Amino acid sequence: MNTPALLAAHGLCFSRDDDRVFGPLEFHVDTGEALLVQGDNGAGKTTLLRVLAGLLRPSAGRVEIDGRAASTAERARFVAYLGHLPAMKPDLDALQNLHFLCGLHGRRARQMPGNALAVVGLAGHEDTLVRHLSAGQKRRLALARMWLSPAPLWLLDEPYANLDLEGINLVNRMISAHLRGGGAALVTTHGAYAAPPVRTRQLQLALPQAAA
Repeated sequence: MNTPALLAAHGLCFSRDDDRVFGPLEFHVDTGEALLVQGDNGAGKTTLLRVLAGLLRPSAGRVEIDGRAASTAERARFVAYLGHLPAMKPDLDALQNLHFLCGLHGRRARQMPGNALAVVGLAGHEDTLVRHLSAGQKRRLALARMWLSPAPLWLLDEPYANLDLEGINLVNRMISAHLRGGGAALVTTHGAYAAPPVRTRQLQLALPQAAA
C-alpha cells in the first residue's frame, strides 16, 4: 500500500474580492523532501502558505495532511509555520520566548531552548530582549523556534530574508537535518540562489492575469 504524502493539495484555489490569487494547484510533499515555491512578488507565495497553515480559508479545493483532511487538530500536530514576522514577544528575552513557545507547542525530544539558540548562532543572547535584537537576529530566533518544534512539516515563508551568506547556509543545514530526520519542508523564495541542497521539487506561481 502506498504511503500517503505528508502534505497534498488538490484543486487548491484562493481568491480575494473575486480576484484569483492562485490556483487551481495540485502538488504534494513527501517525507524527506522539500518543495520550493517560487514566483515574483504578488504571485501568491505567502498567501499559499497561510492557506496551508490554516490561517486563510481556500476558495476551492482541499488540503490533506498524512492522507487526511487538514483539520485544525491535524495542522497543530503536523505543521510548523515560519512567516515574515518573528512572532515573538518583544519584551521577553530570547530564552523566555522559546520556553513560552515550547509550552504552547511542545518540543522535539532531546532538544532544549538553550541548545537551539546555540544552533542558530545566538549563544550569549539568552537574556537579550527581543526588541533589542536586529532583524537578522530575530530571524535566527524564529529559526530556533522551528528547530524546537516537533512538527514534521515546516512551512517556511522566505526563510532566507534578512540573513547573510552564513545565515543562508544555516537555513540549508537546518532543512537538511530536518529532512534526514523524516521531516519535510515547503519553502517560498523568489531567489534561485537560495535553495536547500536536498531532494527538491519546484512549484512555480505566476502573477494573476489581469481581467480583459
